[in-house]
Amino acid sequence: MASGWASDEAVNEQIDSTINDGVERVRQALGQGESERYCQECGEEISEARRKALKGVRFCLACQSEMDKKQQNLSLYNRRGSKDSQLR
Repeated sequence: MASGWASDEAVNEQIDSTINDGVERVRQALGQGESERYCQECGEEISEARRKALKGVRFCLACQSEMDKKQQNLSLYNRRGSKDSQLR
């Protein structure tokens, strides 16, 4: 039974949306193409071992780690489920 403005499938749609967002984030993180020799963020040389291990790597380990930390902090908050997003 629907309550308020939510449909019967609202919870399932929310779960599906969260899963789809996660899958898309992982797909974007997968490397494609030839790896860069120098980090696009700081310009330091990317080690040969890293370039061989990860297809399409663009950042050195330090910069990638920092970017991953920032992304992790952002992904802890589900914007679609917040009341603030419904007010806009």
